[in-house]
Amino acid sequence: MLGEPEYNMNELFAQLGLESSDEAIDKFIEDNQLAKEEKLTESDIWNDNQRMFLQEEWSKDAVWVETIDELNVRLHPDA
Repeated sequence: MLGEPEYNMNELFAQLGLESSDEAIDKFIEDNQLAKEEKLTESDIWNDNQRMFLQEEWSKDAVWVETIDELNVRLHPDA
């Protein structure tokens, strides 16, 4: 029987079509730090489908919003 899906960083990266190992996530975040004023969903690090997914989930305050918020914080270390 299938349980509730997990909405963690690894699953978010898989949902975005990105490598989802802890090491790959850490590297992605390290390589793609955003300026304080740059919005997560407006960054050019995303393709159109990824950007749309992030925008939709964020605006709907959907199940992914806490994980997306965590990603946002990790990509803005100086904010």
